[in-house]
Amino acid sequence: MDKLQELSEEFRNVVAGRQKIIDSILPPLTFVIVNELVGVDYALWSSLGMALAFTMFRLIKGQTVGFAVGGLGGVLAAIAIVKLLGRTEGFFVPALVSGTLTFVLCLVSIIIKRPLVAFTSHFTRRWPLGWYWHPKVIAAYQEVTFFWTLFFALRVSVQIVLLQDATSNFFAIVNVILGWPMLIVLLAGSYLYGSWRLRRLQGPSIDEYNRGDPPPWTGQIRGF
Repeated sequence: MDKLQELSEEFRNVVAGRQKIIDSILPPLTFVIVNELVGVDYALWSSLGMALAFTMFRLIKGQTVGFAVGGLGGVLAAIAIVKLLGRTEGFFVPALVSGTLTFVLCLVSIIIKRPLVAFTSHFTRRWPLGWYWHPKVIAAYQEVTFFWTLFFALRVSVQIVLLQDATSNFFAIVNVILGWPMLIVLLAGSYLYGSWRLRRLQGPSIDEYNRGDPPPWTGQIRGF
């Protein structure tokens, strides 16, 4: 139970609440539902209206608009692709492109030994970047980035296969499932494995690193 509570608290801190998930998942979910009920044209404009509504709501409330604007940009790009290709599946091409780029970034970052997950942790937690490259720390981030590489490779492969062979609405439903729901599972698994691996590596904690303490170290007790 303590570990579940820790995971919940860490997830809220890193992801900054539910609004990012809602802003990202509801426009494509709206597209799937409306497309099934009344057709692709209504689905496109309904998802655009949803993304616009989220953006305006966040602006009026003075809340963070990054994910809402990103969702709006994604919907606009999706509409353009659907109209260009004349295929309903085109709505999810931006997600396919994004997943492919993430896979490539993960793979390259592992090769050059500057794992992508270390950078995402640095940007969200503001821990010293040099700490991540410590010999007793970097292995944990290399391994988790490898898991990310496998995840995005598998997701992109499934999307490509479905894009060629599946019916449009089945493709859409699978893409929604492969979005935030699976990313939440990936983030949870990354945190649990990564924090466990840091303890096994017995490297310095952030405070010990900042103070320049010599070994043996207590290590990073919480966070990844």
